Amino acid sequence: MSTAPPKVGESRELVVCEELTRTQIVQYAGASGDFSLLHTDEPAARAAGRPGVMAHGMMTMAVSSRVVTGWFGTEALRSLGARFTAPVRPGDRLVSTATVEATETAGALTLVRLALRTTDQDGRVVLTGRADVTLDAPFES
Repeated sequence: MSTAPPKVGESRELVVCEELTRTQIVQYAGASGDFSLLHTDEPAARAAGRPGVMAHGMMTMAVSSRVVTGWFGTEALRSLGARFTAPVRPGDRLVSTATVEATETAGALTLVRLALRTTDQDGRVVLTGRADVTLDAPFES
């Protein structure tokens, strides 16, 4: 028995980070090996003309991907790309939305192309992107 794939225009929204902390940013620095002072040192970030430390773009992308993996599962994710459009700072609340742009069936696989968008608590877009997932069961149109 098959289930219909998601329809073009269908979307899911998820709070991917309730409140970003400095600790999370420093933990990500340790995990990634990116200890740029813009991410880890408040006085250095201010000296560089920033209002303070900011999250790594790849950290924002990683938490944003949860809307896709929560919907389809981690094993379905085939590609993920993002553009960072605004800095993410400690205290920010991030909400990600994935919207189906297209589906295509080839043999026993269905490819789902998604548009991604992550906003902060003020509605400012901090990330846009695309993701592709495959569903490994045949689907009927």
